Amino acid sequence: MSQPQPPVPLSTPFVAPTRTRLVGRLTTLVPLAAAHADDLYAATHEQPRFEEREALWRYLFIGPFPDRAAFRAAVERMEAATDAVWFAALDGDGRAVGFQSYMNIEPANRAVEVGGVLYSPALQRSAAATEAQYLFAAHAFETLGCRRYVWKCDNANEKSKTAALRLGFSPEGLFRQHMIVKGRNRDTAWFSMLDSEWPARRAAFEAFLDPGNFDASGRQKTPLSALNGQARAADRD
Repeated sequence: MSQPQPPVPLSTPFVAPTRTRLVGRLTTLVPLAAAHADDLYAATHEQPRFEEREALWRYLFIGPFPDRAAFRAAVERMEAATDAVWFAALDGDGRAVGFQSYMNIEPANRAVEVGGVLYSPALQRSAAATEAQYLFAAHAFETLGCRRYVWKCDNANEKSKTAALRLGFSPEGLFRQHMIVKGRNRDTAWFSMLDSEWPARRAAFEAFLDPGNFDASGRQKTPLSALNGQARAADRD
């Protein structure tokens, strides 16, 4: 007969996420505001080819938008949201090139989801994009006091599922016919990272982001997926 789980220590309180500033070496995350709308619209609607633009927005609940005014109105709603906290990712010149949020915030369970992630082509597949995720995870575990950090995506979104594994999340399963999004069925794939796993995941992030992990051309030497593969192996030992 299975035994009940032990009590969860109450020594680490949960701190709800706020509109703060998270500073890294390659990118800075700042509270999303209407002032970022023009840069983001250009990066996600004007600069990509049509096929890229459609792919950027395909699995999000919103977008793409018909014009700048509609996009700005959406950013203003995100800025004013009370059920999520949205951040803009800035490049080295201070331009907004992506956004992401803390959502599905559960203080009683000390859990939060990273979601609504949109990275423009200028940010995708870059060390700065990885750093944006590192900053968010570190803040969730070390400042907010999370014990559970969640990543969810449409099961058809292979890039998102691959990204979750690369970043150190563990797969949890599938919610079939979970939602209808933009008129289409969505089966939702769930992933998580736990506070007990964070020290090893942090070490993997930091080893990957170390300048010594990149050659003179900016190519990575050891992939983050390999570093997190080693961390998962250690988890099982």
